Amino acid sequence: MGFVTSFGAHIVAVNLPFYAEKVGISLTMIGVLIAVYDFAEILAKPVFGGIADKKGMKKAMLAGIILFILASLLYPFIPPKLLIVVRFLQGLGAAALSAVSLAMVGNFYKENKGKAFGIYNAIKGAGYVVSPIIGGAIVLKSNFSGIFYASAGIGVLALLLSLTLPNDKVKGCETFDDDDDDFSLKTLFGVFGNKTLMPWFLIIVINMFFVGILFGFLPVRIHDLGYNPVQTGLLVSITTVSYLLIQPLAGWLADKINTVLTLRIGMLLSCLATAAIPFVTGALLVVVCIIAGIGIGTVWTNSDALVSRLASEKQMGATMGVAGSFKELGDMVGPLLMGAISQALGLQWGFVICSVLGFAALMITIIVAQKPAGKNDQ
Repeated sequence: MGFVTSFGAHIVAVNLPFYAEKVGISLTMIGVLIAVYDFAEILAKPVFGGIADKKGMKKAMLAGIILFILASLLYPFIPPKLLIVVRFLQGLGAAALSAVSLAMVGNFYKENKGKAFGIYNAIKGAGYVVSPIIGGAIVLKSNFSGIFYASAGIGVLALLLSLTLPNDKVKGCETFDDDDDDFSLKTLFGVFGNKTLMPWFLIIVINMFFVGILFGFLPVRIHDLGYNPVQTGLLVSITTVSYLLIQPLAGWLADKINTVLTLRIGMLLSCLATAAIPFVTGALLVVVCIIAGIGIGTVWTNSDALVSRLASEKQMGATMGVAGSFKELGDMVGPLLMGAISQALGLQWGFVICSVLGFAALMITIIVAQKPAGKNDQ
């Protein structure tokens, strides 16, 4: 399910220039078509998480994958300019897949959460890697509509695999109490009111800043150095591979040692490496990018594991949904902030200031940890 969300997002996004050429849309509209998928996820992840807590994890996840499949199959049969509707509906379905599958990992794996989330996120991350290759081949050999059949096909495979998961536990009559309609407000206010979770949500947002910086502005830095497209692609790929491969190892390490400590070390590595990117070249730049990827992957996996540990089991879906919304928020705001700073002050300052923000978030988690826990933090 995690793979479906990343695959569905990027197989379309990377091929939008071909769509723009065919339909005739502006660069601004390309940005909107990319953002609307994330926007739908921001809105829907906490809601689907709350539904999963109340109605059942497996049911909510299956509803999400069915919506994703139907939305993908819709595009070939409607006017091409309605792609924005398809992307929004795909995003709604992906919101359920992403939030609920994370929550199910948290519920199924009481022990070794770090390792479990590491494997999950590595597989999800693989969707970002293979989707541009598969999507490009489909568009080259067929047409833009073909990538939606591919998305639906991957969705059907995930649906069939998910049918083998354990059924939701049968609930009593309380499932149909009169307060079912206000589950979202009660649950979400409970999550946002948990002071223990908020510093880690901040870490999640900043980590997504670093993701946007590495995969959006690292190529800009490489281009400024005069590297050719092959060298640029190779360096970005090395960074991506380090980010993917570290996640199971970082999760396993956190299980053996300490999740919070491992996460903080990962954030520190991300801050230092990102700040160093505009000041190094050649082999040293390769090393710095690998370290940045390791830091981001370590934080990504262990922030999921930590939030699931801190969450109430009855609010697992809503909590992971809110965490997912913060990820999408960081994914959207990070590149905008980096772009604005770089435009005003230069690319070097963009890297450095965003690194300082990451370090500030890290310090907040340390300061909060020193304070006595209140009633809401137990």
